[in-house]
Amino acid sequence: MHNLVYKLVLYRNIGYDSILFRMADIFRDFESVRQLHANGGIKDSEIQKSSLRSRIFDEVHSLLGLATQYGFNGDLWKDYISYLLAMTQNPFTLVSEKRGRVEGSVNKLAMDDFRIFTKLMSFDFTPLEEELGINCFTVIKDYKSVEKNDSVYNKNVSIRIRELSDVISQTDDEIRFADAVLGFYEKYGVGIFGMNKAFRVESGMRHDRDISCDITDRDFLVPIMTTSDISFDDLVGYDRQKQELIKNTLAFIKGEPANNVLLYGDAGTGKSSCIKAVLNMFYEKGLRIIEVYKHDFRMLPEIISIIKGRNYRFIIYMDDLSFESMETEYKYLKAVIEGGMEVRPENVLIYATSNRRHLIHETFSDRGDAYGDDVHRNDTIAERMSLSARFGVTIGFFRPERQEYYKMVDKLSAEYGIKDHDREELYKKADVWALRHGGMSGRTAEQFIKSLDKEETV
Repeated sequence: MHNLVYKLVLYRNIGYDSILFRMADIFRDFESVRQLHANGGIKDSEIQKSSLRSRIFDEVHSLLGLATQYGFNGDLWKDYISYLLAMTQNPFTLVSEKRGRVEGSVNKLAMDDFRIFTKLMSFDFTPLEEELGINCFTVIKDYKSVEKNDSVYNKNVSIRIRELSDVISQTDDEIRFADAVLGFYEKYGVGIFGMNKAFRVESGMRHDRDISCDITDRDFLVPIMTTSDISFDDLVGYDRQKQELIKNTLAFIKGEPANNVLLYGDAGTGKSSCIKAVLNMFYEKGLRIIEVYKHDFRMLPEIISIIKGRNYRFIIYMDDLSFESMETEYKYLKAVIEGGMEVRPENVLIYATSNRRHLIHETFSDRGDAYGDDVHRNDTIAERMSLSARFGVTIGFFRPERQEYYKMVDKLSAEYGIKDHDREELYKKADVWALRHGGMSGRTAEQFIKSLDKEETV
């Protein structure tokens, strides 16, 4: 294995601290131990065998950690090799993401690497196991994972990796192997953006190489492991608003002119749910979402520099966006949306939700205090008001009328299996609940139905 792995060229950035390279070093040392044993150093070789077993168990433990995180099942070694191929970002894989098969001299280097990976996929661990008296690699060839729970493992990555593993496991030469891998890159992409739907920012953090991130990127964008599977059909009402959002996003996906979007209005009316539904609708067409909070707005230029060259469409999503009168983070956002020297990339839009139409909180007393000595008072006011104007599409979400609220109650009661309630009695209870819990909204209706569901299960 050592002779194979250390001949990788394009995929060398998998890294010396990865499971693959550490296993290669173990095999190098294993051969040294066998030679020592053959030359009569039996006592010393037994000591080193014990050390090798411990190192191997560490790597198997790491493989099991990846299996848990990504829902691998079956031959964990093959899944791991597939994981490396799917997640490794280098100039070759990034170009392949956009163009498929790459021509030129780099293709020869790629085929050499694929020849190595073909051998690694079917690597025989039997001599190692027999010599060291272990069976862990035999066990993980037919690994049965615990019952899968979407909240435990990254379902998006698991589906992709298992698909790639199944295909390349059936290949027996580097040509068919390359066709399968390059087809995967062209279809899904590579790295965290190819495998995941949504991301969040962990500012000031860089990942170390460990079982949770065997391949690292230079960035600080962390995949969100579980995302809502909500669709627009699940959202009652607001048909005009939903269609306007879909229309703008569809244009963006197609590469046509599209606007930044501000969804504003009353709490609990489905603004955030619409963003999640948009992601689910267009994920397979290359849409990704990055959730950014206002304390990370200074990092927006760096985020954009990471995503601007990728073969995806990114929505930078800001939930519950608003600013107090003395907060200045909005200035970073204004510069990114429009007005900076660098033009915002055509594959990036900004979608935000807020309870406020004008995003900066301001009172009459604020104006008196803040602008009392301001020579150009009107200019200052206009500057604060200009942020919301930079969203080309603004969509209002307001509390539903009573009949619309009842439709929400009906739909949710059917979904939750609430059957034994008289409709009129159900509506009366829903009215009382809304009165006590902040008014009529989709969120209020859901909370009400959940309270009934809990009563019925007690």
